Amino acid sequence: MYNLTENNTIFIEGKFIPLDPSNRDYQKVLDDIIEQGVDCFEGDIPEELQDAADAKQFAQQVEAYKTAKARVAQYQLSVGVPESTQTITTGLQEWNEEAGEMQDVTETIVTPAIPALEATVEVTTYDMETDTSSTETVANPLIVKDDEERAAAQAVINATPGPVKAHVDS
Repeated sequence: MYNLTENNTIFIEGKFIPLDPSNRDYQKVLDDIIEQGVDCFEGDIPEELQDAADAKQFAQQVEAYKTAKARVAQYQLSVGVPESTQTITTGLQEWNEEAGEMQDVTETIVTPAIPALEATVEVTTYDMETDTSSTETVANPLIVKDDEERAAAQAVINATPGPVKAHVDS
């Protein structure tokens, strides 16, 4: 159990830990406060340490939420992406004889379609002892992995506290 000394250092098992964010033992104390709460401290957790642990946890949740949102935003391998076009203004202008005026120059960007992956694939295994091979149809491992990663990312998004979401999404 941690204890805060009169010198404003943390004491545990014969070791003094300064209240210094660059100290790795201090960071471990904050991690323990995040994970265990008051159970890791003798008495109440000092407000300064609780505030530092809360700030660290908030920062971790912000990064996890951003990463999860980015993962979910990627296209699904089982669905693919249709072709899309977008017209943008280049920032240049040129003279239009018919209209008798300067007009913005535009450019059309075409993003090609990405086809969906096949839902299943055939896997051939070879048995050297019997000198035979067998083929079986299995779920496409790339789609399985994609679905698992998307589900894990969605779970992070669902578990993210509202204030963290509001901070990131604002």
